[in-house]
Amino acid sequence: MVEVTIDSIRVSLMSQHRVVILKDVSGERYLPIWIGPCEADAITVTLQEVEVPRPLSHDLMKSIISDLGGTVEQIVISDLKNEVFYAKIVIDVNGQTVEIDSRPSDALALAVRVRVPIYVSENVMEKAVQPEEEVGEEGAAGDASGKLDAFADFLDSLDMDDLDNPKRGGKDD
Repeated sequence: MVEVTIDSIRVSLMSQHRVVILKDVSGERYLPIWIGPCEADAITVTLQEVEVPRPLSHDLMKSIISDLGGTVEQIVISDLKNEVFYAKIVIDVNGQTVEIDSRPSDALALAVRVRVPIYVSENVMEKAVQPEEEVGEEGAAGDASGKLDAFADFLDSLDMDDLDNPKRGGKDD
């Protein structure tokens, strides 16, 4: 198992989805996982210590586990099949280990609330890991990089000096 931390959450320019970037704590490997905007917000509000007036779903999950006598021990991103990540929430209940199947985004949102370690199986890291330089500002490598090539070429061709010239479509002074 590889211990990871949440490095960042990035916004895709192409959709409403977000990418959570997990970083290997003992190396330079990064694991990008697509998540929905609600789950991204649930992770972000906790990491940024934002107060919410009512409990979010993951706060409720934390309360239920605790009130039933359980303790979340760790989160494991356990598998990757057909480009879908799988996770387990590992809970101790009266000395017995219980593993609950979960979407990674929900497991991560719970992990930041209960402050437990996050692990990724070595098999998943080998299948999906991205070197640091391939994890772009707009999201994870491969998240539409082919689609963005034409847009990047367009941006590179722009003459920024034209922006100040009103005759060429720039601002008026």
